[in-house]
Amino acid sequence: MTLRLPAFTPAQESLFLTLGGRALDSRLPRPFLGDTTADELLTTIGYDLTKFPTISSTRVDPRAKVFEIAVRAKRLDEVVRRFVLRHPDAVVLDLGAGLDSRVFRVRPPRTVRWYDVDFPEVIALRSQVLPNPANVHSIGADVVEPNWIDQVPNDRPAVIVADGLGAFLTRHDFADLLNRLISHFPSGELVFNSYTTYAIWLLKHSHAMTAIASDVVNPGFNDPHDPERWVDGLELVDEMFLARAPEVAGLPRAWRLASRLAGRTSATSRMIGTVVLRYRF
Repeated sequence: MTLRLPAFTPAQESLFLTLGGRALDSRLPRPFLGDTTADELLTTIGYDLTKFPTISSTRVDPRAKVFEIAVRAKRLDEVVRRFVLRHPDAVVLDLGAGLDSRVFRVRPPRTVRWYDVDFPEVIALRSQVLPNPANVHSIGADVVEPNWIDQVPNDRPAVIVADGLGAFLTRHDFADLLNRLISHFPSGELVFNSYTTYAIWLLKHSHAMTAIASDVVNPGFNDPHDPERWVDGLELVDEMFLARAPEVAGLPRAWRLASRLAGRTSATSRMIGTVVLRYRF
């Protein structure tokens, strides 16, 4: 079955880049993430991944193509999983959830209240292809709008996760969103993949990212402590460099050596590879 898709904006279209990366990873003999649901979704929707040469190219080793997407999803999952184990009454807020099946990978207890948030058009598609367990709720809204958060309980600890969202928000909107979220909950954690100024430049100028480049509006930041300056009460507790991830051992030899060289310093790890940042509030 091939679904008829609405006319997505470039930012909305980016959900297929991450979905495709997770799907292709699941087809590897030794996947990094192993999200077979992503592959099922991609097949159901019938999306053409050639819009994203970074993952559709046949000239690049399949492991190298999916590594960044799959392993950063894995790190984000791990943070959420640890949090809900410590706080079985938690709220999980997945911002820009797209068609990510994170809730099925994490498998939180039923006492957790899980909220997937994305544009109404994306949530409409999500509702067609992904089931919602009783404790999982979908909110169709632009995250920069202020009122959608009123649908989320504010009397529980929360873990807020965002995969790929930051590139599509201005710095002002990103900081404003974080301030609203942090003030809504009594305590919790925030985890997302960051973009350096160089990474943003690549997103905007790489031919491989033409499909989404026009909606990349964040300038990026190089200091992981910057969000602490934007948001009162936010404290950096972990900076996870994918260039140093144990999964690097599963890359082709040339990519493995390049990652290990980049991983020797924090500066090169931030410049060359993906970084996942975790904060508490």
